[in-house]
Amino acid sequence: MTFKTAIAAISALWLATAAGAEELKMAVTTSFANSGLAEILLPEIEKDTGITVELLVVGTGQALKLGEAGDVDAVLVHSKAAEEEFVAAGHATHRREIMYNDFVVVGPAADPAGVKAATAATEAFAGIAAAQAPFVSRGDDSGTHKAELKLWKAAGIEPAGDWYKAVGQGMGAALNTAAGMDAYILSDRASWLNFENKANLGLLFEGDKALFNQYAYLPVNPEKHAHVKADAAKALEDWLTSDKAKGMIEGYKIGDQQLFHFNAEAM
Repeated sequence: MTFKTAIAAISALWLATAAGAEELKMAVTTSFANSGLAEILLPEIEKDTGITVELLVVGTGQALKLGEAGDVDAVLVHSKAAEEEFVAAGHATHRREIMYNDFVVVGPAADPAGVKAATAATEAFAGIAAAQAPFVSRGDDSGTHKAELKLWKAAGIEPAGDWYKAVGQGMGAALNTAAGMDAYILSDRASWLNFENKANLGLLFEGDKALFNQYAYLPVNPEKHAHVKADAAKALEDWLTSDKAKGMIEGYKIGDQQLFHFNAEAM
């Protein structure tokens, strides 16, 4: 299934509301949508809770703006610092960690920047910059983009030049661009594994603690927006942190590779 087909299937599934079901709007990252996990979870959520979840698939920055404006009832994103600021500003009642995976550095099989030989993510990024090898950035204020910029900063590099292409698009579109350019890119593992148009790209670097990728759930604060469905948001949180959710999240694999790990903790 292509990314375009997957997103179309997701939209059709979640916008077709069952009779009597309560609707809840949740802003989620493109990486979560591209992973394919949502297609597995959403039907079970509706069956168990009676809640039909309509997803607004955007980058983390835009997802938090939708929450701040009260345009959604909850947010599921992956940028801890931005999430904590969101809660501190009173836009969410709290932050609940749900699951995690990691980022990986993907690039051309020829590996002109020697990324495979790197011992740290910052070393991999420094090699790309030194070689001025083509690099595709999400450039969209998403959680992945924020993580990428953090790595450049840690490497002491201000990425700029013809080799650095910021596309301002979601994970799937950015991966497609990288495949077309035979370029390096930072991707979340789930989106990479679920990506079909890999062309000449391969996973070249992984495993650094700096590549940890946490997803958290933030219910929009009803004291800021009285119309938000706080009860439904709480019911969804309870489901996402349940034993059933744990089994489904940890059981979701592509091939023999697990895409996410469950780690919901008490608030």
